[in-house]
Amino acid sequence: MDPNRPPVSVPTQWWHRLSENKIQCDLCPRFCHLSDGQRGLCFVRGAEQGEVRLYSYGRSSGFCIDPIEKKPLNHFLPGTPVLSFGTAGCNLACRFCQNWDMSKSREMDTLTQSAMPETIARSARKQGCRSIAFTYNDPVIFHEYAIDAAIAAREYGVRSVAVSAGYVCPEPCAEFYQHMDAANIDLKAFTERFYKRICGGSLAPVLETLKYLRHKTDVWLELTTLLIPGENDSDSELHALSAWVREHLGKDVPLHFSAFHPDWKMRDIPATPASTLSRARKIAMDEGLQFVYTGNVHDKAGGSTWCPECAARLIERDWYELGHWGLNDQGCCAHCGYKLPGIFEAEAGSWGARRKPIRLV
Repeated sequence: MDPNRPPVSVPTQWWHRLSENKIQCDLCPRFCHLSDGQRGLCFVRGAEQGEVRLYSYGRSSGFCIDPIEKKPLNHFLPGTPVLSFGTAGCNLACRFCQNWDMSKSREMDTLTQSAMPETIARSARKQGCRSIAFTYNDPVIFHEYAIDAAIAAREYGVRSVAVSAGYVCPEPCAEFYQHMDAANIDLKAFTERFYKRICGGSLAPVLETLKYLRHKTDVWLELTTLLIPGENDSDSELHALSAWVREHLGKDVPLHFSAFHPDWKMRDIPATPASTLSRARKIAMDEGLQFVYTGNVHDKAGGSTWCPECAARLIERDWYELGHWGLNDQGCCAHCGYKLPGIFEAEAGSWGARRKPIRLV
């Protein structure tokens, strides 16, 4: 394989034969049954000559340096830049997708940039990025490419972040996350009805992924729930979601409530009011969660990190800009010594809110 040019396709591991003419993809709970020449729902994995192959290896819809808080990750290397990229396709069918031009693409021409794992890792190091992020569309579907990029990044002292819906089978999940340093999992709602009707999937596998990440790995974990008016924002559902997170993941797992805006197939739904996010944050904190954040709205209090022991502001955030830094060089509250859970450096990064598209060479 030319180390600088992406292949047309690469073989994959997670599949098995059903019959002489059919194979099943075992990467995610969708379990697509494929005949030769047929693509799965994700579109980037398909059957070819009796095996499942990946067609997006080494190809991206674009690269951009973002603040790590945009992933969102608030307890992982705050203030540092992250080299972000995605491919095309998705294994869910969320009607509200806000990256639908990439995740719902059925045109491989969307993948206009080529970058092999070594190039990504080298570029991240050269640009001063502390991590790379597999984002914009779900890295579950470009499993092999993401793993190879993470392995290459580790050789350059660069960490890896997965931004995912967590809709993956247990065995490939375990293989994938042994190479990741942090993850933000999109817990889209807390009812099977929502997942089936609006996402074309199921809640149960996502909950299993979350429990696995929290209890069986060292991956730093944060959660995001996009609140859609009238769909997943009722008090009862928010109480149930928050209680489940506290009971099964722990009170110190950060939870981000993010504002929906009309997009793709849900343009008739109004944008989420800031008051809904504030209500959700209060419910989650009343349920015992210690680190609850609001996103996609201007809310300095809801975006900042507060000490659960002495109520001091530990990390001030205004959108993606960091202000007051109340941690010592050991990642502890400078007032009371509380050890803030997460992965921190001795000082905050200074990347700010910049978004810098780049082209890798």
